[in-house]
Order: sequence, then C-alpha cells, then structure tokens
Amino acid sequence: MPAISMTPTEVSDYIAQAGRDAWLVPDVPANTPRRKVAKVGVIGAGTMGGGISMNFASAGMPVLILEQKPEALDRGLAVVRGNYQRSADNGRFPQNEVAERMGRLTGTMEIEALADCDLVIEAVFEDMGLKKQIFAELDRILKPGAILATNTSALNIDEIASVTKRKEDVIGLHFFSPANVMKLLEIVRADHTANDVIATCMDLARAINKIAVLVGVCPGFVGNRILFARQAQAQNLVAQGALPWDVDAALNTFGFRMGPYQMSDLAGLDIGWKKGAKTANPIRDALCELDRRGQKTGAGYYDYDESRSPVPSDVTARIIAQITGVSAGAAPGPDEIISDCIHPMINEGLKILKEKKAQRASDIDIVWLNGYGWPADKGGPMLYGDMVGAEAVLATMERLGAADERFAPSETLKRLARDGGRFIDVQPG
Repeated sequence: MPAISMTPTEVSDYIAQAGRDAWLVPDVPANTPRRKVAKVGVIGAGTMGGGISMNFASAGMPVLILEQKPEALDRGLAVVRGNYQRSADNGRFPQNEVAERMGRLTGTMEIEALADCDLVIEAVFEDMGLKKQIFAELDRILKPGAILATNTSALNIDEIASVTKRKEDVIGLHFFSPANVMKLLEIVRADHTANDVIATCMDLARAINKIAVLVGVCPGFVGNRILFARQAQAQNLVAQGALPWDVDAALNTFGFRMGPYQMSDLAGLDIGWKKGAKTANPIRDALCELDRRGQKTGAGYYDYDESRSPVPSDVTARIIAQITGVSAGAAPGPDEIISDCIHPMINEGLKILKEKKAQRASDIDIVWLNGYGWPADKGGPMLYGDMVGAEAVLATMERLGAADERFAPSETLKRLARDGGRFIDVQPG
C-alpha cells in the first residue's frame, strides 16, 4: 500500500474514534454483571503504589495501603499528601479537599487487613517470585469474589495467577508512571480472567478518569513490547556509531518530547541492574558502575546541570567508543535514525495483532498516544504506518532483519506491501 496523505482534521477524527473504540470489548457482552468495588487495597506505598492509591482516593473510594515497614508507609503517605497539597496550591481543587482525600487513605503493615477489600492491586518490585508469594497470600485471605490485580509492566500474569485457586479473579492493571498523572491504563486479560472482572475493571477505569485499553499477556504487553523494539534499535544505532544525543535529537524532531536515552536517564539507568551485573547493554552497565545512573545522580548518558538540563557527555562518548570500537559520526543521519527506530515499532504492532494481544490496530495507537507521548499529528504507530506506506516499512525491516532476525518483517507487513490494505484495518489473528 502506498503512503496515505491525511489532513490534521482527519488524524484528529481518527484519534477521537480510536479512543471511543478502545472501550469496546466485543467478546464481553455489554450486559455482563459488574462486581461491587467499594474498598480498594494497594500493596506498596512507593512511587507506583502511592500514585495508584491517589486515583481511587480522588474518586471518593477508601483505600488501604500495605507496606512492610512503618517508615516506608509514612514516607509514601507523606509523598501523597505533598502531591495533593501542590495540586490544591495550584488551584486544581479546594484546599479542604487535601484532608478529605487523605482521609480516604489508611495505612497498614498487616496483609490480613486486606481481607475485606473488593479489589487489591499489587504494586511491588518486578520480581516474579515476590509477586507469586504475595498472590498466594491474597488467595488465602481475600473474600470470595474479590479481584486480584497486578501492576506488573511486563511479567507473565498467567504465571502469577497460577499460585491461586481463583485464576478467574486475576487481572493486570498496568498503570503508567506517575500513576496519579498518566491517563493510560493497560488492562491485561490473562488466560482465565472472568468476563465480569474485565467489565468491572473497564468501568473502574472510567471512574478514576483513565483511558483503558484491553490487552493480552505477552512480554511487555502492548506498550512496553513495542518500546522494547525501539530501545533495541536505539542500542544498535549507538553500536553503529551514533551517539545517544544523535538518536534523541532525531526522535525529538519526529515529535517525541523525550528520546530513548533521555527517557532512560529520567527513569534511572539502574532499573533492573545491580553492581557487577553484565546485561545485554554493556554501555549502561559501564555508566552505572561509574555511578552515572541518570538524572537522580546528576549524570547518566548525559551530564546534567543544576536545573537538570541534559548536556552531551564526553565521558559517555569515550565509554561508547571503548565498548563499540566504532568512531562516532559514522552513524546514519536523522532520517535513517527515525526509520530505524519507528518502523520496527510498526512491525511489532503487526506481530501483536497476529498474536491477538490487542483487540484492534487503533488500540495500539491509543496506548502509544496516551502512555508514551507519541506525537498526536502522526496518529500512533499503526496510522503512521499508513502515512509512510507498507513498502517503506518493509524495506527498513528487510534491512534490519538481515542483521538481526528479531527484526525480520512480519508476514502481515509483507502482505500489506504486496496486496495493499491499511495498517489500521488489520484484524487480530
């Protein structure tokens, strides 16, 4: 299919319709009974747990927050209070609402206190063993009919559910950070998740003012799975001679507020890393060993000044040259950087649809528009595929796939290039 030209109004109309469609779950009847959710439990009072709790407290629901240590609980509640106070000071709601919202939050260090919750959301570290341990405990103590949710961003929810005797009650509720701000909520249907659990969680998403997209279980679900493809190509580009700021600048030009290396520095380079670790990203390992772990340490891929403004780093450039053995400046130009990072995202979206991990192509666009800062004028990865044309995407993937079979073009992409048809019309399966 050749590239399709779209007016700004047409792109805007597509996004609006895609947003409406995302709420529809064709195989869950509209008249499916909902479960009553009057009290919510959240396990973890850290950044994610606190932010998740705020969503429900702001919507008028009582929340019980579980932590292991009193200082962690006090710190988490203090952060929540500070967030609410800043919002009130900025005029988002009256000052008296700070106390009202905080009054809906109760802390505990006893997991048994969650027994009468209608919904419990686990928001602890991304460690499968720890999550399975928690779900086994929840299975033991929660009342019949309670919904057991995990906030995991990538782990196998079917494996988490396997330790319970109520797999039909288990679901993924993947909030995006900061959870009290970001609009997207990936609702992850596991193999045994009951229809009424799905319907209840979709309704809850509306109640807490989120944009919900129902997705399936696979590594990274929809959003992060596509992000992983982009990150892998960004690393490949650096291995070819690009510098992190070259990659980021190209993607900033494309319309992303943050490129992959700016995002890594913001999130923290040591996520999933421990001292002495050798991971698939030796450049990141070397930076972390130097305590260059991102904005929080004042240096990561970039150096940061007092206002946290990023400055290209000579230290990082030297480390990259030592590890890759490639001279900087030998890399592709901005246009090729964009195609090498963006076209694999489109290809991965087609794979997700083939595996039926998204309900429709436009759901993938809604995920990336609302969770990852995809530029609105480009409509989302799947619509953008139509804007550049299947032939162009296929040419990129054939080139990338020749060097790394993980990026081989999907059969759907080959079909679109050969027979025509639009990315946004591709059906699951």
